Amino acid sequence: MTTTDTPRPVKADSARALSKKRPRNGGSGGLRRAVPATTLLWILAGLYGLPVLWFVLSSFKPAGDLFSLPLTVLPHDPTLSGYKAAWDSANFSQYFINTALVCVITTILTVGASCCTGYALAKYDNKWLKVFFLCILATTMLPSEVMLAPEFLVVRDLGLYNSFGGIILPAVLTATGCFMFRQFFLTVPDELIEAARIDGARELSIFLRIMVPISRPIMLTLAILSFQWRWNDYIWPLLMLNDPDKFTVQIGIQSLVGAQNINWSVLLGGSVISMIPLILVFLVFQRYVMSADINAGLKD
Repeated sequence: MTTTDTPRPVKADSARALSKKRPRNGGSGGLRRAVPATTLLWILAGLYGLPVLWFVLSSFKPAGDLFSLPLTVLPHDPTLSGYKAAWDSANFSQYFINTALVCVITTILTVGASCCTGYALAKYDNKWLKVFFLCILATTMLPSEVMLAPEFLVVRDLGLYNSFGGIILPAVLTATGCFMFRQFFLTVPDELIEAARIDGARELSIFLRIMVPISRPIMLTLAILSFQWRWNDYIWPLLMLNDPDKFTVQIGIQSLVGAQNINWSVLLGGSVISMIPLILVFLVFQRYVMSADINAGLKD
């Protein structure tokens, strides 16, 4: 006669009671630690948000009230005349189309190039790759104004002057994007790649089917940053473009500034209009920026 050991049933009520007794946030000690950090965050949010709020509210003021004393945050007689004058005096619809085209193409190419470069720098052991990475980081130590002249000569000799290609190509590879992807791929366990190789996956398949999906948070973060960089870019498009039909938003806003005087109401209205697409892009994509489970394919 044989006997078998049967597992003892766990009472659901006792398990629930035990879970209720355990504090989820560390009790009052966790609350005391959270209060100073939350207070500091609110203070920083106020310091950053107050100038932006003043800027937006000032765009609704008439030109004569902007510098009247005493200064006030809220407009006494709100008006949209600055927005209307800015929209009528500049071809914002064409500027938006041009800038959106440049931003979307540049962002896609930047994310793709940075992802490939960061993966190679993180997962391949080669001394020349390390030297190449140091060269990429060295570009961050140079002011952008120093590289304007040689970049302009290269783009001009390639025949890309006064074209969108001349704006897009120099902005594709960024040291920030390569560094972000390299640091992320360094956190991915090498066992995940080795397991895929044992299963017969090729290097390109590993990159496209494993590395690219788990790097989605970094891709979206870099996409938001790249879109913002290109949308706010002013110096390089100003050097490369001389056709008004190809001007970007920032050059269009600069055209609102007069030679002798500045209509601040119109300038503020145009500046707020140029901010709307950036706010919409951030609100749409920021919820997708979340942490990735890089250990999903591994067993303990």
